Amino acid sequence: MQREGDLYLFDCGEGTQRQMMRFGVGFALEQIFITHLHADHYLGLPGLLRTLSLQGRTEELVIWGPDDGSDTLRTAAHAGGDRFSFPLQVRELPVGAAVRFDGYRIETFPTDHAPGSFGLALVEETRPGRFDVDGARRLGVPEGPLFGKLHRGEPVELPDGSVIDPKDLVGPPRRGRRLVYSSDTTTCDSVIAAAATADLLIHECTFSEEETGRALETRHSTARQAAQVAARAGARRLVLTHFSARHSEQAHRLVKEAREVFPAVEAAEDGLEIEVPLPADSGVAVE
Repeated sequence: MQREGDLYLFDCGEGTQRQMMRFGVGFALEQIFITHLHADHYLGLPGLLRTLSLQGRTEELVIWGPDDGSDTLRTAAHAGGDRFSFPLQVRELPVGAAVRFDGYRIETFPTDHAPGSFGLALVEETRPGRFDVDGARRLGVPEGPLFGKLHRGEPVELPDGSVIDPKDLVGPPRRGRRLVYSSDTTTCDSVIAAAATADLLIHECTFSEEETGRALETRHSTARQAAQVAARAGARRLVLTHFSARHSEQAHRLVKEAREVFPAVEAAEDGLEIEVPLPADSGVAVE
């Protein structure tokens, strides 16, 4: 997950660093989020961390995991006994908590899969409304710092003593983007709530509809169920991922099944990159 200059990794399966090199993602990771302690979601940590160390990384890296998961993740991270060239922190992130950054946050929500398992949502803060540049010029506001003050909602006084109210030049606030990653889960209300009006929902799709019983038994989802979640949540776009070996080479069948419920759906594949634009510009990429 890349937002402007910030790069995060959601789960770390086996061979992650190889794929990152193959597709030129870069290794400037700041945080890694592990959604639950099933091995297929964190077995890539030893190789990735050693790659970072061999590259001479010096910046601190933080690995976030579920409650009571720090010992397991710390053991995985240090498998092999090598010392890293950078500080490594392993921290626990309770369900319902959030890590805050400048202008956005990454929050967790409960999933129905394993003890303490959670999904992740990148939620941007509300953005200021559009600034009427031509209107400001007509009112005699000189370009420069005063434009910025007005856009931030601060009134400004002109040399002639007149005061310009930002309400006359700034439109209504605009919501930020919302990107949701379900991780592994069966259908549950918490995922639907987290994905409400999401610009992008990345939802697991381990099985087809004919395997509903198996999905329920293993606490996973079918393609149709993932589509139903997207539809009920009012998401704008759905990407299916986490296919079982049986479906990994025939994901188009799962997409067809999902599109019977939710049309704006596609299957994740190696190297897929999705831009999630703002109304006038973009800046969030998912790989």
